[in-house]
Amino acid sequence: MTNELKTLQQINCKKFNGYKPCEPYKKCPCDEKEPFGVTVLIINLDFIGDVLMTTALLPAIKREYPDSTIHWITRKNAIPVLENNPLIFKVWEWNSENRMILQEMEFDLVLNGDKNSNSSAFIMTINSRARRGFGLNKYGAVIPLNKGALYNFKMGLDDELKFKKNKRTGLDILAETWNLDYRNDEYMLELTEEEVKFSEDYKRSLGIKDEMVVGFNTGCSNAFPLKKMTIDQHAELIERIHKSMKNVRVALLGGREDTERNREIAQKVSVPVIETPTTEGLRKGILYENICDVIVSGDTLGMHIGIALKKYVV
Repeated sequence: MTNELKTLQQINCKKFNGYKPCEPYKKCPCDEKEPFGVTVLIINLDFIGDVLMTTALLPAIKREYPDSTIHWITRKNAIPVLENNPLIFKVWEWNSENRMILQEMEFDLVLNGDKNSNSSAFIMTINSRARRGFGLNKYGAVIPLNKGALYNFKMGLDDELKFKKNKRTGLDILAETWNLDYRNDEYMLELTEEEVKFSEDYKRSLGIKDEMVVGFNTGCSNAFPLKKMTIDQHAELIERIHKSMKNVRVALLGGREDTERNREIAQKVSVPVIETPTTEGLRKGILYENICDVIVSGDTLGMHIGIALKKYVV
């Protein structure tokens, strides 16, 4: 193997892709390379709210590995909550093509906090110096891969521990699962200047000035349908809020599946409510939630978004 061939095969630079210059007419290799440092892959295929919550551990990864490059693979519907995140090098959509690419790469560390067969099987196929979290054994069962994952693993098998004895937060437990230093870091939901302006303009278009805005995230995941209040319960609470508080506006929030439900709630109450659009996608839904001061949500996604936006959450 010639020296030139060996050099080109081993280029360690974030800007190098192997098929075109990183800048027009720039020669490779150069003196301005950006090494990858410690390469980390996060596998996160659970609910969107869990993906957003997990962003709070990115600072902990950076504290342990300051020169790290973080990749993240997740399902397509969760990608919007990871957009514009300055600590993530690349977000990969969970599909066969991207899995094939990642399986041909090498990582220093792979992190999986999902206790499901897909994530746990996938981590076992990745070339990595270290794996933390959960994997799959030869019988197809989810197993802990490191000592730090034991408490998290036991919670899944022990209802007494999970529902009665445990007093720790999910983030604290996940940090231990991944052997990370937990410091109560905040969620990372990065809005662009244009997105912040969109929320401000929308709020202004509604004539909202000094009023407190209470947002109701009215729906919830089909996996846990009983978490949401009924239409009558929503209507009663909205009426009570208007009766007991002055200078308040109520906004109905939700996704496409909540459109008709929100319309019924709006028609049932005797006070005016704001029906925010429900068919414009998750990212726009986040911007509509951003006009609120308080979020009432039976669903964890609405709760996690509210926390990330630094709202009061009920």
